[in-house]
Amino acid sequence: MELKRVVVTGLGALTPIGNDVDNYWQSLLAGKSGAARITRFDPEKFKTQFACELKDFDVKDYIDRKEARRMDRFTQYALVVADEAVKDAGIEGIDTDPDKIGVIWGSGIGGLDTFLEECMNFAKGDGTPRFNPFFIPKMIADLAPGHISIKYGFRGPNYSTVSACASSTNSIIDAFNYIRMGKISVCLAGGSEAAVNEAGMGGFNSMHALSTRNESPETASRPFDKDRDGFVLGEGAGCIVLEEYEHAKARGAKIYAEITGTGISADAHHITAPHPEGAGAISVMKQVLEEAEMRPEEVDYINVHGTSTPLGDVAELKAIKEVFGEDAYKLNISSTKSMTGHLLGAAGAIEAIAAILSIQNNIVPPTINHFTDDPDIDSKLNLTFHQAQEREVRAAISNTFGFGGHNASVLFRKHS
Repeated sequence: MELKRVVVTGLGALTPIGNDVDNYWQSLLAGKSGAARITRFDPEKFKTQFACELKDFDVKDYIDRKEARRMDRFTQYALVVADEAVKDAGIEGIDTDPDKIGVIWGSGIGGLDTFLEECMNFAKGDGTPRFNPFFIPKMIADLAPGHISIKYGFRGPNYSTVSACASSTNSIIDAFNYIRMGKISVCLAGGSEAAVNEAGMGGFNSMHALSTRNESPETASRPFDKDRDGFVLGEGAGCIVLEEYEHAKARGAKIYAEITGTGISADAHHITAPHPEGAGAISVMKQVLEEAEMRPEEVDYINVHGTSTPLGDVAELKAIKEVFGEDAYKLNISSTKSMTGHLLGAAGAIEAIAAILSIQNNIVPPTINHFTDDPDIDSKLNLTFHQAQEREVRAAISNTFGFGGHNASVLFRKHS
């Protein structure tokens, strides 16, 4: 089988530092933090009282109020970014068989808001089961791609990928494979998450996974810093339109980048902790280089998983040094989670967008909030601290790793 080339023709983003792609990108370059005290509920009794929430977002500006009430927030976010990406790619109403347009969507948790609300309402009642008839359709993770397909009439592959924080990277990989095998021509891939609520904060707090730097939320997400103490929970969504190259070329679509390499692996080590030597991360980065038929020195930037956890940051950098050898010191490496927080199942999508835009604009967004060097981290690595750095970005990798030992990585390169 002759494999097809796959390119990126549309982007959509809804993040704690920008409600569309342009504002998100400008905030990344400016080193803007999205962390602040939680506004959605009173966090006073929680160990962590801050998160990276969306700002100035009103769903009624995007979705009819009646329709929005039938969706969990993670699905609302999915529809918002899908609409931006569809318009950006110019694929609404194109003369393409709708059976050849798919939607593959990632969410690590799905409708946590809905589940929490319905259970709390039941607990407050008299024990008689009175549940919203939309309880299940609002909660389950696959309803996000379902709603997108219904809105646009896309009848190709439609399902949800669930691999914790690697979920939306897995959706991109699946979409890439369907297109390059010639099964479909276009696919919306991405992810959305809306876990900033009492259950989300309480659950991650009980695991000691979150930063508790309540006195300084904006500096709490500090990947690679000696005093990092956990990640900052974020929310939002990202969408990428992937398209078969000849199909995109024939309709005169603008092309952001080409996706040429992917990798998937399991740590097979621990349900929440990474492999200490980065075994799974080593595997996926080797896979992306092999599939892309590229040498380590041809990659210029890695958008790392970089969650700001004591174990994870060290393990990922060990893996990069193992895979890239001396070329690791020529790379720019940055963690945009220092600004957006950790969007869980949506992280891969918004971070892939950052990687794609770095290629298009030849500039690498920074890792903010670095204050103290960690002796366990090689200080000779260029971790792009403090400020964005201009350089030619011929190819960029986006890494995502999830609870359960799930690892996924994608490589984008400049289109030519």
